[in-house]
Amino acid sequence: MSILKRFSLLLVVALSCTAASALAEYPDRPVKIIVPYPPGGTTDILARVISQRLAERLKQSFVVENRGGASGAIGTLAVAKSPADGYTLCMGTIGTHGVNSALFKNLAYDAVKDFAAITMVGVTPNVLTVHPSVPANNLQELLALARAKPGTLNFGSTSAGGSPHMAGELFKTMANIDIAHIPYKGAGPMLIDLVGGQIQMGFDNMPSSIGHIRSGKLRAIAVTTTKRWPGAPDVPTMAESGLPGYEVSAWFGLLAPAGTPKAVVDVLYRHIGDILRQPEMVKQLFELGAEPGGNTPEAFARYIAADVEKWIRVVAATGVKVE
Repeated sequence: MSILKRFSLLLVVALSCTAASALAEYPDRPVKIIVPYPPGGTTDILARVISQRLAERLKQSFVVENRGGASGAIGTLAVAKSPADGYTLCMGTIGTHGVNSALFKNLAYDAVKDFAAITMVGVTPNVLTVHPSVPANNLQELLALARAKPGTLNFGSTSAGGSPHMAGELFKTMANIDIAHIPYKGAGPMLIDLVGGQIQMGFDNMPSSIGHIRSGKLRAIAVTTTKRWPGAPDVPTMAESGLPGYEVSAWFGLLAPAGTPKAVVDVLYRHIGDILRQPEMVKQLFELGAEPGGNTPEAFARYIAADVEKWIRVVAATGVKVE
């Protein structure tokens, strides 16, 4: 055997041993999951649900750290710049890894190239809700009110450029109405003002609004998906309420910095996928208004790339801009 062949063989063996070692030992210290939004929103809720289950299974702490700002870009960039060792993860969203790429020309990270996709955790509709004082019980009544008083109604969203914001912008465009957008830094602050009557309407992910809907503090007008949501079957879709072709689905998933060893990604994917298949987890997500994910890292990576392209087309069509 030549020296070159021996070296190649030794290199293959060494790499295999390294991968096996990573698989056997990971994680051997606490893992940080960065949520690029403030506490209280859907991203935060799902991250904490998953982190608790991972900690129980892998016998190591999974610590959620909220690092909001810049429509999720600050926390997401922090993960992209972190060591690719599996100890800093990101709970990415349709906003951080879809819409942002279309809205911000100088985005400091590449949603596709700078991350190793692990798996989608959940998918949920956005929901349009109104304060009970708004004299509209359905979409047609709300549209009539908006058209009778152009420029006087407003809607809040969880962040400028997030999927609730984009759902609202698509709503404005397709319904041809004049309503003002008020961005907040997360679902928590937005819901406080909406429940308090400081704003009239809100677009939000279903999990963070469902409790207020069930308690009667907010009135649900429509969901943004093509089908009614099983957890709230009485709430119609935008499409069936008078806006055919309207559709926005919010997703949430775990990612690591690009270059994270495949062995580490596979450990996380395998455990998260199993967690999402457990009946009690399916039930918990259902009650929150979310459907479990669990796709492979490869499928998730393809989904993200396709979502970026989709939102580039939507932003071009709507003309929405975020300063």
